[in-house]
Amino acid sequence: MTFSVTILGSGSALPTANRFPSAQLVSICHCHYLVDCGEGAQMQLCKYGLPMLKIDHLLISHLHADHVLGIFGLISTMSMLGRKKPLHIHAPKGMQQILDGHLRYFGEGVTYELAVHELSCEQKEVILEDKHLSIASFPLHHRVPTSGFLFCEKTPPRNILKEAIEKYRLPFPAIVDIKNGADLTLPSGEVVPNAQLTYLPYSPRAYAYCADTMACREVAQSVRGVNLLYHEATFADSMRDFAVERGHATALQAAQIAREAGVKKLVIGHFSSRYKNVEALVDEARTVFENTCAAEDGKVFLVES
Repeated sequence: MTFSVTILGSGSALPTANRFPSAQLVSICHCHYLVDCGEGAQMQLCKYGLPMLKIDHLLISHLHADHVLGIFGLISTMSMLGRKKPLHIHAPKGMQQILDGHLRYFGEGVTYELAVHELSCEQKEVILEDKHLSIASFPLHHRVPTSGFLFCEKTPPRNILKEAIEKYRLPFPAIVDIKNGADLTLPSGEVVPNAQLTYLPYSPRAYAYCADTMACREVAQSVRGVNLLYHEATFADSMRDFAVERGHATALQAAQIAREAGVKKLVIGHFSSRYKNVEALVDEARTVFENTCAAEDGKVFLVES
């Protein structure tokens, strides 16, 4: 089952010719989640051939303009395309007021419900859950209330080994019981453990999104062990004092978080427009965490075991 992250915007507050402001599409099990919605997000969805109308949930980390200004065009375009089902927006306090102001002037003809769900930004909480996936928000440390997002696959049901069915001539009721976790008791009284009869079809994967935030140990704890971590790296470490002042992290700090958290792969982004080439930021991060890549608009990252 494909679990992917498409970068729609990898820049910070000031967009450039090559980098739109923050936005990502997380896709898993035929579901699509838009994470942040910077200006031009809908244009990027169109450019990369992504299914705009299949997005049912927007996850907004915080209410700075470079993370939300794309919502207004997206709302209008979805309406013109005939959307009928609700669009759920998970965001910090204040999102409803922002939308109300917009809809007062530009809401005529919107064909669907905008359902706003307020994030805590002060504690970790599960905000969405189904049989395949759990999505949680967790606190980040920025100049305004901000949340990160953690996408975790649930452990799948175990599959029964074909050779076990043949070896023990298992009837259907026994197969069902074993798939549900039961051991097998043979006529002799011998017990065959479930682990010898079944296998896990795949290992659950996890993805964490952290933008915008200063580097801190609490964030490392929230993303511990994920397969893929996106962490902002707005500045080089030579600008660490300025980064702290602005509530951001450096590339080196992002790598330190990745190392402390024991993640498998790090993607850095939210780059300041002052960096025309971000290879120096990647190189800086790799001095601490080798498996680091730069976010690039249009690039797809697979979340892999």
